[in-house]
Amino acid sequence: MKKIQIAAACILLACALQELPAQSGYWQQSADYKISTRLDVTSNRFSGQETIRYVNNSPDVLKKAYFHLYLNAFQPGSDMDIRSRTLPDPDQRVGDRISLLKPEEIGEQRILKLTVDGQAAQFNVEGTILEVQFPSPLKAGGQCSFNIEFEAQVPKQIRRTGRDNDEGIRYSMSQWYPKLCEYDAYGWHANPYIGREFHGVWGNFDVNITLDRKYVVAATGVLQNPAEVGHGYAAGPGTNTNAELTWNFKAERVHDFVWAADPDYTHVVRKTASGLDLHFFYQADSATAVWNDLPAYVEKAFARMANQYGAYPYSTYSVAQGGDGGMEYPMATLITGKRNLGSLVGVAVHELIHSWFQGMLATNEALYPWMDEGFTSFATHEIMAELFPGTSPEPHARACENYLSLVKYGEVEPLTTHADHYQTNYCYGVNAYSKGEVLLSQLIYVIGEDNFRQGMKAYFEAWKFKHPTTLDFMRVLELGSSLELDWYFEYFVNTIHKIDYGIRAVRDLGKGKCRIELGRVEMMPMPVDLRVTMKGGEQHWYHIPLDLMRGEKPFGSSQKAIVLPDWHWVHPSYVLELDFSAKDIELVELDPLKGMADAERANNEMNAQTIKQKPWEEFEK
Repeated sequence: MKKIQIAAACILLACALQELPAQSGYWQQSADYKISTRLDVTSNRFSGQETIRYVNNSPDVLKKAYFHLYLNAFQPGSDMDIRSRTLPDPDQRVGDRISLLKPEEIGEQRILKLTVDGQAAQFNVEGTILEVQFPSPLKAGGQCSFNIEFEAQVPKQIRRTGRDNDEGIRYSMSQWYPKLCEYDAYGWHANPYIGREFHGVWGNFDVNITLDRKYVVAATGVLQNPAEVGHGYAAGPGTNTNAELTWNFKAERVHDFVWAADPDYTHVVRKTASGLDLHFFYQADSATAVWNDLPAYVEKAFARMANQYGAYPYSTYSVAQGGDGGMEYPMATLITGKRNLGSLVGVAVHELIHSWFQGMLATNEALYPWMDEGFTSFATHEIMAELFPGTSPEPHARACENYLSLVKYGEVEPLTTHADHYQTNYCYGVNAYSKGEVLLSQLIYVIGEDNFRQGMKAYFEAWKFKHPTTLDFMRVLELGSSLELDWYFEYFVNTIHKIDYGIRAVRDLGKGKCRIELGRVEMMPMPVDLRVTMKGGEQHWYHIPLDLMRGEKPFGSSQKAIVLPDWHWVHPSYVLELDFSAKDIELVELDPLKGMADAERANNEMNAQTIKQKPWEEFEK
């Protein structure tokens, strides 16, 4: 295949510019937490003390540090409240509910005392962000110890966290402690909480939780005192007979810590063939009967993820009934539990798959929500198709339909939009979940199945525990496939340009030859697959590479294809001549396997009757 060097000056450079810091030497911060908290189940208030050992691995001198105080979002007039009430399509789980909270129902977090290395530090709280002034600047390579005393009130459950959710679970304790904001090559990420995405610093957690002994606790990490607490973690009622119990959990190399508590939890443990301990916590009644079947499905999903992407490095994982739908956290998830089997398995599988893309890869969800939600949705739909055979013959078709519906709706924003700043929840949801999934499914079409599958494993192995960016992901796939992919990410991530290719004409040329003209209708360029079916049933496959790729995907033995000369991205049309008569053609199909998210598929086919009605001269005028 002849290669012609062209100057692709009009292709956007935003992706490369946006990701520039990732090209320098890699570093990341570290934060180890020791937290002790006591919850009063009568007043729904808790107090806490945390010590954080923070290591500044950056090349910068830090004068300030920032913390998230998420619970302050659950107050009338908060950023989350105002944002929800001013969006044209607010999340129905939030709506105006925050504005209606009574004083005893709000969330709040107050800092009582804060020191850095034993010295009192000036601090200021603005909504959900705590700003701390270092007594002395923290030098590059230095470390310090934060000591924070705080008190808080658990809000009535509205979004993810809170008490007394709709299914009667007493406490869903996510986003509950002062949490360090991440500092990386882009600076601090002190985003006010409006109910969307998260980003955190990896470290170790040692957490003591004290509350009424009647309560069963599910949490991130490994319980250190099972014999003392009992409650299904160890045989018997537990050796501690005090009115309150203290639960001690430890977790290594995680970036968040969640727990849930309820006096009526049933606790089931399943040890998998790989040695992983799976914990399930739910209120056993007629509405949750299908939880009996859930452990087997979760074990299968973990095995498939480990095989397809990489090993799960922790010893436990907990699925707890709670929250307001499904939300992932390291080594645990909160899900609502009164569902049918398919729905229950679906939400549990989706959240556990986040353990790879949010828990271990942990891209900045505010900047790249599609690299978490979209990748998780991609894997979810493939694994659910395996767990429930025959229910989804094409696992990614629905995501493509959702994305194209958004395109037709017209309220489109690029994938580079910050998660908090989308103008509609609709566009955010489709972009993060569906378009992110389509981005991956199209990569199979662009670089080939084997290159893609091997690339996903290589990506996980190279970037686990490192907060990868779009550029990092792209470069892994480029190196594995030996193809250039910057054009794909520049168009599909940074712009709202659509894909639309069509068949313009088919004409018989005589002497056993025919001519086919294809057209690029919309702006985004792609390589093109073409299938010609003869009236006798014989099929001919053709592949037209895109010049910007500097190569083409490999074809396996099951799909033979003739590779034609490149389609140069600046050309709106492409003509090919074939060595058989148009009169013998039954059907010409562009992208017959629907590998592209083509915005208008009506122009992708031309059958024998249509061919006769389309004289070539119509397209030469």
